[in-house]
Amino acid sequence: MIGNILKSVIFGIIEGITEWLPISSTGHLILAEQFLKFTNVSANFWDVFEVVIQLGAILAVIVLYFKNIWPFKIEKEKHGSGSKFKCDKSIFDLWAKIIVSCLPAVAIVALKIDDYAEAHFYNPICISIMLILVGILFIIIENKNEKDGKKARVNSISELTFKDAIIIGIFQVIAAIFPGTSRSGATIIGALLIGVSRIVSAEYTFYLAIPAMLGASVLKIAKYGLSSSSAELMILAIGTIVAFAVSMFIIKFLMNYIKKHDFKVFGWYRIALGILVIVLSLVNVI
Repeated sequence: MIGNILKSVIFGIIEGITEWLPISSTGHLILAEQFLKFTNVSANFWDVFEVVIQLGAILAVIVLYFKNIWPFKIEKEKHGSGSKFKCDKSIFDLWAKIIVSCLPAVAIVALKIDDYAEAHFYNPICISIMLILVGILFIIIENKNEKDGKKARVNSISELTFKDAIIIGIFQVIAAIFPGTSRSGATIIGALLIGVSRIVSAEYTFYLAIPAMLGASVLKIAKYGLSSSSAELMILAIGTIVAFAVSMFIIKFLMNYIKKHDFKVFGWYRIALGILVIVLSLVNVI
């Protein structure tokens, strides 16, 4: 039991770090699971675990950005001791764009392409290829932007158009099909390509994660059900809490980091990890 708890903590840390950095949480979790397998658990426990701990990561976004995503507010009146109810229309506009961005992913689920992808692409070779390809893309895009000296077209969330939202949503679909792509990595690349600033790209990715990851969690739980044993529920709870705590730190770190730096370091990391995965696969370690 203690061994499973320790593994749950490690997986929670991995989820909290890799869900928000553009380096592929799914890829890292799949690879880590090759070395750290839970013992004495039900057959489908891992399938549920890797999705449920995402709920902790999502909660971190909700806590950190609650004021930015909750449209209903109660404000004190300027004159007098009373208060008034206020509805922020700009946040409704934001959620409308988020919904538009989710439509391509909904189509993928409806067509059951995600089930096909899970059966055929969730393997070390596919993960390594996508790690490397997306890493190269990050470096190329950042080098091009640096060379051209272009200023971002979109510098605030409110400047995003519905056309921008659907394009970013299409890029998110790539991550849904190919593990190792990274949901955050794909959406950030899509945003950068259409002229969205790094900060807005990352922030919008955080918001987009809420319905995307909640939806994935609900579908997975509906498919496999929640574990019934108290030991398994404890493992799930610990992993989720750890993912939440680590996500709180990582989200703040990333937003501060990209104020002064670009995404190239993540590109180089992805390439190095992809090469390592290929080597480990060739020598039958994974």
